[in-house]
Amino acid sequence: MKPFSKIAKFSRPEDRLRALVDRAMVDRGPQAEAFAASWIERARPLASRVYALRRRIATVAVTVLAASLFVHVMFGANGMVVYKQKRAEYEALRKQIVVEQQENDRYTQQIQGLKSDQKAIEKEAREQLGYAKPGEYVYVPPSPTKAAAPANHSAKK
Repeated sequence: MKPFSKIAKFSRPEDRLRALVDRAMVDRGPQAEAFAASWIERARPLASRVYALRRRIATVAVTVLAASLFVHVMFGANGMVVYKQKRAEYEALRKQIVVEQQENDRYTQQIQGLKSDQKAIEKEAREQLGYAKPGEYVYVPPSPTKAAAPANHSAKK
């Protein structure tokens, strides 16, 4: 006896499905049929109601989809709100770069002047070291003194 002799061989998928249905009908035929009929009768009013409202359901579904896409595009991780904030930050950084570049150019000119121009060297020495030419007076403002803390007459807790 062959080991797989009890297994039926089907040539087409429809034959397999038909054999499965026939076997189910033989085993529990009337019960399964009654069960299916009861479920069909229960679902029929709902199905007919859904079919009648299919356009409204589709309209609501499309509206919900459009609203969710709008919210995502406006407020999502890469939405318009974030884009506007990043754009403003970019412009502020560009302006800061321009200011820093101008300051850098000013310092570069000052360094070049101190390397080569005698008048610039003299001016810097006078300002930083307090040097003066004979007959000139150097005014040094008095250093600010620390102001005394105001008296607090409130009771301590």
